[in-house]
Amino acid sequence: MTAVFLALATAVATLAGGWCALRFRDRLHYLLSFAAGVLLGVVCFELLPEAFELARRGGVDPMRPMVALVVGFLLFHSLEKFVLIHHAHESNYAEHRHPHVGLISASALVGHSLLDGVAIGLAFQVTPAVGIAVAVAVIGHDFCDGLNTVGLMVSHRNSTLRSIAMLALDAAAPLVGAASTLLFHVPEPALAVYLGFFAGFLLYIGVADILPEAHSRAGPAIALRLLALTALGAAFIYAVARLAG
Repeated sequence: MTAVFLALATAVATLAGGWCALRFRDRLHYLLSFAAGVLLGVVCFELLPEAFELARRGGVDPMRPMVALVVGFLLFHSLEKFVLIHHAHESNYAEHRHPHVGLISASALVGHSLLDGVAIGLAFQVTPAVGIAVAVAVIGHDFCDGLNTVGLMVSHRNSTLRSIAMLALDAAAPLVGAASTLLFHVPEPALAVYLGFFAGFLLYIGVADILPEAHSRAGPAIALRLLALTALGAAFIYAVARLAG
């Protein structure tokens, strides 16, 4: 049940991101930079070490989690490019600003928020420490999802009311995903591969999506400050991993 409670925190983060998208969009680069560091730290200091440990205990070739990482990275890259999940480069598609485009793209975000909840639940099947680390990463990630959901809807000329409705769906999706994992259990060898896959997913989100978006929102004068915040986010997860270990 801890996974479900933490999924509730991701719902709050999604709503907070959507609210900030409506009110403080021009000051979010600091939070985005820190969130990118958190995701990088979770991948390097929690998910991959645990994936290798599970692979060792289960007699699984450690290359399998690494192959899964590459698959996760490339799969999410493909989704972003071909399904328009994120809006960081929406300015390149200004001629396609129609309400149904924003609705389809925001719906894709709702679907992958559902998978975020599943990710939290499965991470708790590994260990509570991994579950908490993944939940922290997903909370940061879902803040950006809330931002993106509202941004997509508004930028494609949807009404504020419809944008808020999609934001509510995006916030509820992780709760459903986390609750679903109470109904099944995944064996350790499969969890090792899953952790590799999810690491690739988070790695892409952090370094190829959130971090570039953070720097696109601010001038070069504060680039060092943003990089320092990214390092601080990674250091925070390193400290949590060491304390939990």
